[in-house]
Amino acid sequence: MDFKDFNLTKTGDGLLPVIVQDARSLKVLMLGYMNEDAFVKTRDTGLVTFWSRGRNCLWTKGETSGNYLHVSEMYPDCDSDTLLVKAVPDGPVCHRGTQSCFDTPESEGFVRILEDVVRTRHEQLPEGSYTTRLFIKGVKEIAKKVGEEASESIIEAVDGNRSRFIYEASDLLYHFLVLMQQMGCSISDLESELALRHR
Repeated sequence: MDFKDFNLTKTGDGLLPVIVQDARSLKVLMLGYMNEDAFVKTRDTGLVTFWSRGRNCLWTKGETSGNYLHVSEMYPDCDSDTLLVKAVPDGPVCHRGTQSCFDTPESEGFVRILEDVVRTRHEQLPEGSYTTRLFIKGVKEIAKKVGEEASESIIEAVDGNRSRFIYEASDLLYHFLVLMQQMGCSISDLESELALRHR
C-alpha cells in the first residue's frame, strides 16, 4: 500500500483521515491525519504516526505519554480517501486518560479484552490465578465447568430471572473462552465459521 494510491482530492489539504481501532476489542479509539511522511513512517516502523495540524510536524502517538499504538493491520476504505488502522495500544489513547477519544461505554469490546487476558494466562500460567488452575487441570475439567455454568444459565432463564441469568451467563462465557483457548480457538475463528454459514 502506497500513499499515492489514496484519493485526497476531497480533503483539499493533502491529508489522509485515519480512523484507529483497537485490534483486540474492535473499539474505535481516535481520528487523526497523515501526510505522506507520516504514512511511510507508520508503515515502516509499525507505530502509528500522524501529521499534527496544530504543530505542523510529524507526531508519533505515544512519544510523550509512552502509550504507543502498534499497527496490526491497515485498510483503505472503498473510495481510497480514508484509512482504517487496527492497532494494539500500550495504554489510554485519549489525552484525558480514557481508553478512547470517543465517549462510548468503557465495557464496549470487553469480551475480546478478556479473551486476550485468558490467552496471556495460558501462555504465562501465573501462580495464584484461577485461570491458571483451570489450564493445569486440563480440558476435561474446563469442559465440566462450561457444562455446569450452562446448566445454571438455563435454570435462571427458565425461572425468568434476568439479573441472575446475566450473572451465570457471564460465568459461562468466561469458562467458554478458557475452553476455546485450550482448544486453540478464538472468537475470530467462530466469527469466520458463522460468516461462512451465513453466506
